[in-house]
Amino acid sequence: MRKIYMILSSVLLILSGCNLRVLDPKSQTAKDQSFLVQFSFALMMIVFATVIVLFVWFVWKYRQTEENKHKIPEDEKGNRLFEITWTVLPIILLAVLAVPTIKITYEISASSSATPPNAVHIDVTAQQFSWTFEYQNGVVQTSELVLPKDRPVVFHLNSDDVIHSFWVPKLGGKKDVIPGKERRLILTPDEVGTYQGKCAEFCGKDHALMRFETIVKTQEDYKQWLQKMKQKIE
Repeated sequence: MRKIYMILSSVLLILSGCNLRVLDPKSQTAKDQSFLVQFSFALMMIVFATVIVLFVWFVWKYRQTEENKHKIPEDEKGNRLFEITWTVLPIILLAVLAVPTIKITYEISASSSATPPNAVHIDVTAQQFSWTFEYQNGVVQTSELVLPKDRPVVFHLNSDDVIHSFWVPKLGGKKDVIPGKERRLILTPDEVGTYQGKCAEFCGKDHALMRFETIVKTQEDYKQWLQKMKQKIE
């Protein structure tokens, strides 16, 4: 028992260091995606609990006793009520799940196709095994991505070699980066903080090292940071 406790404690300690949490959203896109995951999980738990309760009930109800030990059950020809129930209920569950999924999917797609007038544009270039971020004023970063809070950011994604995937889990919106084709991703961070980003598509032997820090600042701090970085390159 002590050995099991030590193993579980070690596993929990290791997992506590995992900060790539998808269900800790820091943008509206990530919140919408998190809602779908949690909503789907809740529906699955309802189905799971129902199945377990029925399973336990049937095991108990039809258990063998001294009274029925030698009794032969009557042959059931069918049960129309049960047949209708287990046909209709899954359809209802799928419909309940489909409505918010389709709605949120189209909303996210629509927001990624229209460019907000006050958006910040950042050119993102992926190459084995690093990221380059170029801002509109000429500032170039390679290890940090700095973003303003509560302002749309349009990422123009390009790859210099193989297929990569741009992903900041807490901001949501993972997008493949394909050589020879610019792709766009629009995110609006709504909380100041530092979040980890990475390549989510296997791209070679050092794929695991293709990470970057995403720092979300207030809009005033972001402007000051841009000015400071601009002065350094002049």
